Amino acid sequence: MRLLLASGNPKKRAELVALLEPLGVEVLVPADVGGLPEVEEDRPDFVGNARKKAESGARAAGLWTLADDSGLEVDALDGAPGVRSARFAGAHGDDAANNRHLLERLAGVPPDARGARFVCALVLADPDGRVAAEILGEARGRILEAPRGKGGFGYDPLFLFTEPGHPETGRGFAELAPDEKARIGHRGRALRELARRLPDLTS
Repeated sequence: MRLLLASGNPKKRAELVALLEPLGVEVLVPADVGGLPEVEEDRPDFVGNARKKAESGARAAGLWTLADDSGLEVDALDGAPGVRSARFAGAHGDDAANNRHLLERLAGVPPDARGARFVCALVLADPDGRVAAEILGEARGRILEAPRGKGGFGYDPLFLFTEPGHPETGRGFAELAPDEKARIGHRGRALRELARRLPDLTS
């Protein structure tokens, strides 16, 4: 089977390849099919944006297509930054500015009220653009008052993983090795569920 990932992100492709190659799945990216049309991510939730990208990519390429949208939701901010996670401070993808803005918005909020979750929505569309599956992965934690750790990206330096019962509990996402983060992170959880369901979905 050939599966198109509607993203040019090499890290996302590597994660998919590691999980899906043992199932006999060849993972393609937009460059492999001559590019994909731009999709405006204007939906109010992660699933809606992922659905738009999966449907558009599948119709354009005529292939099974996987798209994702992900971000951070903070309880004390009524779910913000949410779908605006990458541009919370204005410019798209400015991690340092987004982290500063998040800390400013949470100034004075005590630790026990700084609950948050990372969310990853995956949507799989068939070659005709029909949605075959929508999968959500999440990781619960809280927002730290100052950055910790040197790894990761985005809001990882401010996110403390708090779910009980894991070796990673009580550590920041930026303090985890890549394999540790993949084990308990939102994207890893969603991708493993996709790998589990994929043979039945595409048979």
